[in-house]
Amino acid sequence: MSTILIVEDESVLRKALRMKLEGSKYSVLEARDGVEALEVLSRETPDVILLDVVMPRMDGITFLRQWRTQQNEKQNIPIIILSNLADGEKVKNCIENGVYDYLIKSDWSLEDVLEKVESKLKK
Repeated sequence: MSTILIVEDESVLRKALRMKLEGSKYSVLEARDGVEALEVLSRETPDVILLDVVMPRMDGITFLRQWRTQQNEKQNIPIIILSNLADGEKVKNCIENGVYDYLIKSDWSLEDVLEKVESKLKK
């Protein structure tokens, strides 16, 4: 069973994503911000990370920078950004930090996220 880490500060969205993924037979880990995500990643190895950009304590860009500076076997975990930001500079920054895909929250459904996760796991 593949494991997905959801890094999202909005509890309603985090719960909806968890329910969708668990309903599709995935194991789900959760973090409310980048700090919690780094803690989870210190002990778990998910197959895909769903990452929000705007979060308290540590945002997604800062998380990506810190995560990518750590030299370990988990560096190749695919990351899919889920954000309200359509800022071209933020998108560019995410891509430079190894993000697999970038979805604008207002433009996707839970089914779209599931399809992205599944397409990445098949590679």
